[in-house]
Amino acid sequence: MNTPSTPLPGGTWTLGDLTVSRFGYGAMQLAGPGVMGPPADHDGALAVLREAVRLGITHIDTAGAYGPRVTNRLIREALHPYPDALHIVTKVGAVRDEQGGWPPARRPEDLRRAVEENLEDLGLDALDVVNLRVGNALGPLPGSLAAPFEALVELQQQGLIRHLGVSNATADQVDEARRIAPIVCVQNLYNLAHRQDDDLIDDLAAHDIAYVPFFPLGGFSPLQSTALSAVADRLDTTPMSVALAWLLQRSPNILLIPGTSSVAHLRENVAGAGLALPEDALAELDKIGSWDRRAAAGAGERGVGVGAA
Repeated sequence: MNTPSTPLPGGTWTLGDLTVSRFGYGAMQLAGPGVMGPPADHDGALAVLREAVRLGITHIDTAGAYGPRVTNRLIREALHPYPDALHIVTKVGAVRDEQGGWPPARRPEDLRRAVEENLEDLGLDALDVVNLRVGNALGPLPGSLAAPFEALVELQQQGLIRHLGVSNATADQVDEARRIAPIVCVQNLYNLAHRQDDDLIDDLAAHDIAYVPFFPLGGFSPLQSTALSAVADRLDTTPMSVALAWLLQRSPNILLIPGTSSVAHLRENVAGAGLALPEDALAELDKIGSWDRRAAAGAGERGVGVGAA
């Protein structure tokens, strides 16, 4: 069973045989503007990573495409040799172009190169978890992921990857991946305002598979933001802390990876892991996503998609 056993931020969860803090850290914002190039404050970026570990975070999310190859090298510089308890999750399946785009790179040779670059830049012999990123910059797209996922399974069998996951995926693609090989996590857009994966989260929880939402405050309408701020004001905290606390209370299999390039902001985010939302606040917050669920249901009837990632 995945039950909290140590006083890590947000409690703990197990990704396969890896125990991680449910409250993690996403390294994307450590790269330069547009997630391209080096950070403006190199020493500040290293300080954020070291503070994350000091605060008890044992789950860092990254990708070779961030920079590209910038955040992984910062992680190695700041934290290598890594504490035994620290686990790094990375993504493959997209690269960066000169315009700052995220073109797909899912051929077997692309995926092998990406895994080898992650290993080199992080200073590891094997990657703890590798997510296959599918879809595109606008969100998930229908279609089979079998060919690229099977290529990652082969790399796993060669000992380069310990555990697998999928990112930016549809529920059908998650099911397809699970039929090919075990997965330990799914990383998709989800928050108070965008709850299209509610059913998927519950299904994954029943099978001890983590769900890792990105953009915890992404895509809120002005009315939704106002409603969130009202709850935060009443609880004398920040909207981000409320949004993060809601996610932790939404389901025990949700793991958080909020990113920041500021030590002060990191500490503020971690405070959200210790915030227990009362029942009346939870009921009020649940209304924020009611429009999204109605829109998703209507879109399903019309045969169109809702949401972006």
